[in-house]
Amino acid sequence: MATINVGDQAPDFEAVDDQNEKVKLSDFRGKRVVLYFYPRDDTPGCTTQACGFRDSYPKIESANAVVLGVSTQDVASHQAFKSKNNLPFPLLVDPDHQISEAYGTWQERERDGQKFMGQVRSHFVIDEQGKVADVQYSVAPADSAEKAMAWLGK
Repeated sequence: MATINVGDQAPDFEAVDDQNEKVKLSDFRGKRVVLYFYPRDDTPGCTTQACGFRDSYPKIESANAVVLGVSTQDVASHQAFKSKNNLPFPLLVDPDHQISEAYGTWQERERDGQKFMGQVRSHFVIDEQGKVADVQYSVAPADSAEKAMAWLGK
């Protein structure tokens, strides 16, 4: 499993977003990127995390930054989640969890004594040159946007 550290070059990727448009991380060079990973559309924790980024989005934009959300659900699921919650940023489709594996967020988890592979809620702040500036693995849903904002405010 990959582990991303502050100072690493952020792994580039190409994915489709909730509008079925191709998105590459390298398309955002010159901007800061908050790349966040969440387990599943329309679940309580994931909604809390997404809405935290939604509510902070004007400040994020004023810090020369964008937000990209990543989970394994398909375009239709992302469209519904985005619409329901008025999310102003793209949600990326990662069905084979290649992006998640590159960032070390696809890990063995356990629930009710059962082990399974799944998404670990995490976020990364990537600077204008594509270097990782902040890493938060296993971040609490309510803390993710606040922690990203703290770094962006520096």
